[in-house]
Amino acid sequence: MRERFYRFMAGRYGTDQLNRFLSIAAMAAVVLNLFLRSPLLWIVSVALLIAVYFRTFSRNLQRRRAENEKYLGTKKRVTDWFGTLRDRWKMRKDYVFFRCPSCHAMLRVPRGKGRLRVTCRKCGAAFERRS
Repeated sequence: MRERFYRFMAGRYGTDQLNRFLSIAAMAAVVLNLFLRSPLLWIVSVALLIAVYFRTFSRNLQRRRAENEKYLGTKKRVTDWFGTLRDRWKMRKDYVFFRCPSCHAMLRVPRGKGRLRVTCRKCGAAFERRS
């Protein structure tokens, strides 16, 4: 039986990070639907499960890999953004954060130093800010 399954799955995509995310989202929608009893939520959860199975049994490996890469890039941007927010929150007592007026890079200066002349490391623009 196991060999038949291996032969069936040969040349098919299988699971990846995007499939795991879609599976968790589908299960969350099912659990949420237990409490809310929404037909729309049920349709969403079934559609997510269909997408998971479609991606798992797909033979178009290149396209599934491209979808997963796009998901991973989006996930990285989101986690990096939340990571910088967390870091800024931890350093809020010691530093003042602001953006460069020319290139909009995020800069930090020590808190309580008065007026400082700041040079942006990214574009080299110099300006004055109060800390």
